[in-house]
Amino acid sequence: MKKQAVAIRHIEFEDLGYLATPLARSGFEVRYLDAGCDDFLSIDPVETPLVIVLGGPMGVYEQAENPFILQELEFLRARLAADRPTLGICLGAQMMASALGARVYHGKAKEIGFAPIRLTAAGETSPLAAIGQAQPVLHWHGDTFDLPAGSDLLASTDLYENQAFSRGPHILALQFHLEAGGDIGRWLTGHADELLLAGVDPEPIRADAARYSHQLETLTEQVLTSWLGLQR
Repeated sequence: MKKQAVAIRHIEFEDLGYLATPLARSGFEVRYLDAGCDDFLSIDPVETPLVIVLGGPMGVYEQAENPFILQELEFLRARLAADRPTLGICLGAQMMASALGARVYHGKAKEIGFAPIRLTAAGETSPLAAIGQAQPVLHWHGDTFDLPAGSDLLASTDLYENQAFSRGPHILALQFHLEAGGDIGRWLTGHADELLLAGVDPEPIRADAARYSHQLETLTEQVLTSWLGLQR
């Protein structure tokens, strides 16, 4: 019998990407919950076996413009308080940080494009160890967060210290996008206005996505499979 994984999606083209195949191989059946359209009350925050909170262009603090954020944070507070398996990516990581009581806010600059992360000592013994210190991953954010109390910092970049954190084996939050790459054209089109305003040329991102796609697909499977192994 397949286990259910719920993927909370904030914008259509920021989906599971490279995470989909290893989830299926690990016996999960995925249900997407589209924030702002689907009701968070339709899923149980504690009983759901796995929740993955994906990225999106809005900020955690933009609750007046996006009323669903309050419901999503309430859902995550209940889930994280119960220490249930939860993975957050970019906005998802920021949502998790906020649900754990940390501040989320505008960063000092946009961080967009492929660049390596710097693993901490805790990161080198975590599922992120598969990435190493040299492999470029996709960054696409302008917000950041304080490290939640009781969490371990796993990775940093020169621009932003808090790039990944964990709280025990069941809670993992990544500011960067391991899942993206194969469909980067949809990202470049969907976020064209943001790239233009930030003065970012999309072509190096497109070229890097093609250059690193095979490695990142493999590494994403290794990271996710390693993390899922801790949930048993």
